[in-house]
Amino acid sequence: MRTRTFPVALLLASLSTVSAAETVWLDTLDLSQMTQGWGTPQTNRSIRELPLSIGGRKFERGVGTHATSLARIGLGGGSERFRAFVGVDDNANGAATITFKVMADGRTLWQSGVMKSGDPAREVDVDLRGVNTLLLQVGDAGDGISFDHANWAEARFIVSGARPQIAAVPQEAAVILTPKPGPAPRINGPTVYGCRPGNPFLYRIPTQGERPMTFSVSGMPRGLTLDSAAGIITGAIAERGEYRLTLRAKNRHGRSSRPFKIVCGDTLSLTPSMGWNHWYAHYDRITDAMMREAADILVSSGMADVGYQYVSIDDCWMNAAKQRDPMRVGPLRDERGNILPNKHFPDMKALTDYIHAKGLKAGIYTSPGPRTCAGFAGSHQHEAQDAKQFADWGFDLLKYDWCSYGEIAKGDKSPDALKKPYRLMGDLLKKQNRDILFNLCQYGMGNVWEWGAEVGGQSWRTSGDLGFELNNLFNVALKNAEHRAWSRPGSWNDPDYIQVGYIGNARVGGLPAPCPLTPTEQYSFMSLWCLMASPLFYSGDLTQLDEFTLNVLCNPEVIEVNQDPLGQCARVIELDESTFIMVKDLADGAKAVGLCNRGEMESTVTARWADLGIKGRPRVRDLWRQKDLGRFASEFKTSVARHGVVLVRVK
Repeated sequence: MRTRTFPVALLLASLSTVSAAETVWLDTLDLSQMTQGWGTPQTNRSIRELPLSIGGRKFERGVGTHATSLARIGLGGGSERFRAFVGVDDNANGAATITFKVMADGRTLWQSGVMKSGDPAREVDVDLRGVNTLLLQVGDAGDGISFDHANWAEARFIVSGARPQIAAVPQEAAVILTPKPGPAPRINGPTVYGCRPGNPFLYRIPTQGERPMTFSVSGMPRGLTLDSAAGIITGAIAERGEYRLTLRAKNRHGRSSRPFKIVCGDTLSLTPSMGWNHWYAHYDRITDAMMREAADILVSSGMADVGYQYVSIDDCWMNAAKQRDPMRVGPLRDERGNILPNKHFPDMKALTDYIHAKGLKAGIYTSPGPRTCAGFAGSHQHEAQDAKQFADWGFDLLKYDWCSYGEIAKGDKSPDALKKPYRLMGDLLKKQNRDILFNLCQYGMGNVWEWGAEVGGQSWRTSGDLGFELNNLFNVALKNAEHRAWSRPGSWNDPDYIQVGYIGNARVGGLPAPCPLTPTEQYSFMSLWCLMASPLFYSGDLTQLDEFTLNVLCNPEVIEVNQDPLGQCARVIELDESTFIMVKDLADGAKAVGLCNRGEMESTVTARWADLGIKGRPRVRDLWRQKDLGRFASEFKTSVARHGVVLVRVK
């Protein structure tokens, strides 16, 4: 038998490598760059700041987080293995469903599948040799983030070279994709508009271009008049019916025209509503002066020229029994039971008159419960008074937020109990002498999309507050798109407000600061909401608008996807775990197509015409860049950035 020899130098080098390996615990890294859907990462304890526990098993070390979360860790090729035990923390106190995934340089190394409360911990042990970037992800299993308390227990790296470091999201330049509008007129906005007979009519013709500008309208029904300098149509239409108009605008640079159909009947909001809501910027700091300033800025910024028309107050305009601001404390109602605004809102009718004078509409907020979510006066047992008061004040939209109504329902989540307060207010609003859009805000309970229109709603929230899930935009959009069968003119699924530019921190009601989204994610936000035919309400600080934010909010070709009169929510074609297609039929026979990448790495995404029901060699237009890309046979393929959407029109 021959004896094999082992070179001494190689043996010594091998022993040296083994002896040099060390254990680096995840909980010793700087977790400040780790993102998650609620709270902040906790070291050696759960998100509730209790001892780590999974399936009854206690762990001394680890990181407690909350879906959806992501830790991006730079390894520099210096780590050999990653080991951990994962699962739902035993103190979640609810029915959690989460997923864990370990990715290395764009490859999935390990995934847990769906884990639920009480499941035993699952062990992770992956080879990291040669890996530069590791991603530790926690997903919400597609059903929202409620109670999704996740633990990376005994999480550690076996390291023989460079030490792991938590890395920030890759930096991006805020590139402005859309060309600036020219000086010649361009009429934007919907091509169809709903109103009720006999009620006040108000429509500001959304038009880009240099002012002064002169407007004219042909085919206008009796009862309406046009301010030809401002482009504002007012009056009332007495007779039911469909009226086909042509809107025209001209200035010294040119002319523009656009067909416009008014449907005078029972259906409002024939396209998704557009506007601004104060909540995610100003919370309980809102005042009359800020609302007037918002109306001014919608006009001066050009947002009104692409279709934003509602200026909406959210919570905190009323009085509260107690509040940190003494000017918001006082009697909730007068001796006749009428609701009282707080001292920051001295004259609600004067406020709506100011907004209406600009051709814009005014929105207001309350709750069917005794108190709003922030503890201010609600409408319980005063519904008829409040509906009449809102109409008399001149409001054009009501957001009705479930909040403390749970105390009235006493835990009854039956369909009849969920419908009851909304049916009551919906019927009352129809009796007013104003067209008041009705937004049902009850976070998707009881499949509200199936019955929201039945109780008088024009839109309804399909999920929780998006301010807590901004790192989860794609999953929110995918979940919302599951309800596409109920999206149609007058009936819109609402996944909450657009939050780009400067917004407050939803967890603490903080002052506005740059939003946590990358420029690519901000473009994706707008693209997804337009593809879904969701209401487009911006909820950032209008006083801090910059050129990039306006670019994201004000591309008329992108907004036309949202305002298409078919009212269709895009269908989803899943490609792989990171990429998918959204395709939306448009009224002129074209299709809006979003090539989407929810993954953490740039990816090539292909839209195949056969999957989209397209034949021949259609033209493809990049809507963000407003640029024709040419004709393509059989498919369109493009590179899509991390968390990106490439939005095209195919015809």
